Amino acid sequence: MSTYAAASVSCLICDTVNNPEATVCSKCYAPMALIHEAIAQEREPCIVTVIGDSNVGKTVYLGMLLDMLTKRAEAFEAIPKGAYSVNLQHQVISYLSARQFPPKTAMEVDTWNWAYYQVSRPQDGPRVYDLVMPDMAGEALAAEVASPRTFAVIRSLLEKSSAAILLVDAAVAAAGSSQPDFFALKLLSYLDGVFAAKRGQKLQTPVALVLCKADYSQKCFDDPEGFAYTNLNRIWNLCDSRFAHFKFFATSVVGGLGYGTDEYENVIPYPLHVAPRGILEPFEWTLSKL
Repeated sequence: MSTYAAASVSCLICDTVNNPEATVCSKCYAPMALIHEAIAQEREPCIVTVIGDSNVGKTVYLGMLLDMLTKRAEAFEAIPKGAYSVNLQHQVISYLSARQFPPKTAMEVDTWNWAYYQVSRPQDGPRVYDLVMPDMAGEALAAEVASPRTFAVIRSLLEKSSAAILLVDAAVAAAGSSQPDFFALKLLSYLDGVFAAKRGQKLQTPVALVLCKADYSQKCFDDPEGFAYTNLNRIWNLCDSRFAHFKFFATSVVGGLGYGTDEYENVIPYPLHVAPRGILEPFEWTLSKL
C-alpha cells in the first residue's frame, strides 16, 4: 500500500479519497466524521434517507424521530455516535419548546445536519442498526431532480441508501392541490432511476410514504392508503407498479397552531403545543424491511 493510500480515507457517501485530517469531503461535503465512526464500528452503516418538498417538515420530523428514539419510545434504544449527531434533534426540540419552527435548511451542503445513530430494540433481538440520516434541503433536492448530478451528495447518498422515507404534505393535498402529488411523483421517478431494477422487476428498496401535517384531515389518519389513493393517485399508482415494498403513513407533530405576522406583514405559523402522532410507525416499518 502506498504512503498516500495509507494516509488517506474514502468518504462514506461518495467514496472520494480525502486527507484524513479533513472535516468534510472535498467533493460532496459530507462530514468525514461519518467514516471515522463507521471504521470504529467495524461494520457497514445503513443509510436511511428522508426526502420531500421544501416546507413539508423534513427537519421537524427527523428531529422529533431522533428525540423519541433517544428517549426509548416503544422500547427502542438509540445511541448517537459523535456529538454532531445530536445537533439536529437539539435544534428542533429547542425551537418547538420556544413555540417556533426551526429555520429552513439551507441549500449549502456544508451546513446540513447529519446524524449517525446506533438503533436497536432488544425485545426484537440482538440486531443493531448503524443508521446515517441527513437533513437535506428541499430546494437542493428539487434542483437535483430537475437536473441530475447538480448535487453530487444527493445522488451518491441515495445510491447507497438501504431505504427512503418520502414526506408528502397531506394538508395541501387535502385542500385539493396537485402540487404534493406531482413533486412526490418526480421524486419517486428519480428514485426509480437511482435504484434501477431489471426490466419487469419491481424495486426492492423499501419506501415509506409519510403524509405529514395529517392533523388537518382526520380521514388521513383513519385510512392513509385510502387518502393517498384519492388525493395522491399518481404516486399511489407508481408505487403499486414499481415498488415491491411501500406503505403510506399519517403523521403530525404539532397539536395546535397560532398565527402572527413578521415585520414585512408575512403570515407566520407558530406551534402552540407539541403532540407527536405517527412518528415512529414509518421508521419501525422501514427497519422491518431491511
